[in-house]
Amino acid sequence: MFVCPICREELHKEGKSYFCPAHHCYDIAKEGYVNLLPVQKKHAPDPGDTKEMVEARRLFLESGFYAPFRDKAKELVVRYTTPGEVLLDAGCGEGYYTRAMAEGREGYGFDISRSAVKLAAKSDKNTLYAVAGSYSIPFPDEGADMLTAIFSPLAIEEFRRVIKKGGHLMIAVPTEKHLFGLKSLIYDDPYENEHLTTVYEGFQEVARERVEGEIELNDNALIRALFAMTPYYWKSSKESSQKANEAAHLRTAIGFDFIVYERLS
Repeated sequence: MFVCPICREELHKEGKSYFCPAHHCYDIAKEGYVNLLPVQKKHAPDPGDTKEMVEARRLFLESGFYAPFRDKAKELVVRYTTPGEVLLDAGCGEGYYTRAMAEGREGYGFDISRSAVKLAAKSDKNTLYAVAGSYSIPFPDEGADMLTAIFSPLAIEEFRRVIKKGGHLMIAVPTEKHLFGLKSLIYDDPYENEHLTTVYEGFQEVARERVEGEIELNDNALIRALFAMTPYYWKSSKESSQKANEAAHLRTAIGFDFIVYERLS
């Protein structure tokens, strides 16, 4: 289902590579994924999350603290798709959410981080993964019955292109108190997240469901892993980062709104 990122023609598998009619060739990595991010579309030699960041996120997610988010995402996919339909997960990361959501569907996932996609493909042989970016998705027009963007950039114009008419888009946005405890740990003046009304041209909201809870971490490795998978990792000062990296205990609220939209005809 992935298409050539250069000419957007259909890809055909031959041996250990994919070819398009124009003879552009993309080798299949030993883990099973394919790199569909052309050099001219890279903003860095190795864009996206680093291997260390991906491993940190996997450590935290596999510990189960965000399982309620994963379960809600899967529940909504089941509600708005039928078995065998095409699910495309944008910004799939290491595949924690993708594996659950794509079960019973024709699953595809992509991320701009090669380290993340490599890990996703190693742990999920039922989904086809590719290295690619959300703002130029190597996927056919109206090829997806549902596109999911869980904690990833929202390239609405591209999403609208690849989702079928009458298909669905699902996103997740943080609640006001999400990770307030972490922000209280690292910042002198912690702030609540802004509650946004998310309206996108060509889409109609059909469901909005909130998942909230509280987690307690008594392991410095898990606290550092959580910090490394948040935007605060990039935005914080050296002093603020040190607080997170040295913390032995953290209690914080967590919460996301899962919003499902129908693509209008």
